[in-house]
Amino acid sequence: MTEESPPLAQRHCVPCRRGTPPLAPAQAAPLLAQLEGWRVEEKGGHEQLVKAYAFRDFIGAVDFVNLITPVAEEEGHHPDLLVRWGRVQVQLWTHVAGGLTENDFILAARIDELGKQLIIVQGAPT
Repeated sequence: MTEESPPLAQRHCVPCRRGTPPLAPAQAAPLLAQLEGWRVEEKGGHEQLVKAYAFRDFIGAVDFVNLITPVAEEEGHHPDLLVRWGRVQVQLWTHVAGGLTENDFILAARIDELGKQLIIVQGAPT
């Protein structure tokens, strides 16, 4: 983030076109450093951002997904969400780029902001 760039959670996704290259690890590292609890994983031949959120019950997990949905629609960037009892795993990657773009980090930061609206079980394993 440069001095002119607002924090990730205050930014918006920019539509990507086919052929947009994924971020190199050196480009992704400073963006990842701005996020708490997210990690980069290799899956299916591409890198993705992953974080798990823990809740007290199934309703809390579903409520969180219901907060994510309108933000994802607004940004035109849709995470993969795995909902289980008391847990939501979020996976982000940009399909047209075949890996991570700045949009993934922006949406991750925005999702973290949404999580602050709900009671999340602290110390949940990711």
